[in-house]
Amino acid sequence: MDTDADLKPVLKRYLDRGREAILWKLDGLSEYDVRRPMVDSGTNLLGLVKHLTYGEAWYFGNCFGRPFEDYVDDWETNPEPNHDMYAREDESRELIVDRFHRACAHADATIQALPLDAVGHVPWWTGRYGPEASLGWLMVHVATETHRHAGHADILRELIDGQAGVSAQNPNLPDVSPGFWQAYRGRLEQIARSAS
Repeated sequence: MDTDADLKPVLKRYLDRGREAILWKLDGLSEYDVRRPMVDSGTNLLGLVKHLTYGEAWYFGNCFGRPFEDYVDDWETNPEPNHDMYAREDESRELIVDRFHRACAHADATIQALPLDAVGHVPWWTGRYGPEASLGWLMVHVATETHRHAGHADILRELIDGQAGVSAQNPNLPDVSPGFWQAYRGRLEQIARSAS
């Protein structure tokens, strides 16, 4: 890998894998389960998708002077902490997922149009790492954030119905017999108790 032309598709592939993983976690779940806060911080599957929509729209849109016109929301004016981490009652799953797809398409257009060294302005980044950042830097940042939240979604989904893994086609887990995980967890619990 010697050039930006070689690196950009690699970064894009990692970003796309994270996008696919986060959406797969919603498959087959009820409206309740995709909104259900599973931990004390209130983290929920649909909220993660909404949060990542903001990230795609801002980092690859507004930060490069290419605002995502279709996404009208209260990002800058809503004083509520974490307002981007849950879907309101009037925001359907279909609306949130459609916005995510449209924000990703808008982001992809920016990624396609600009070189990796194009400079964007991230107003909330101050100090050593900002507010100026290259497209390449932001691709790494957003891909990392997307995978981080896909990991959160993986745990949430496992708590809801036991489903885990990277995707339906590639669960990235050992192919084991029924009952393996319960016994495995029990063994790890015993190890933890013995080590205490």
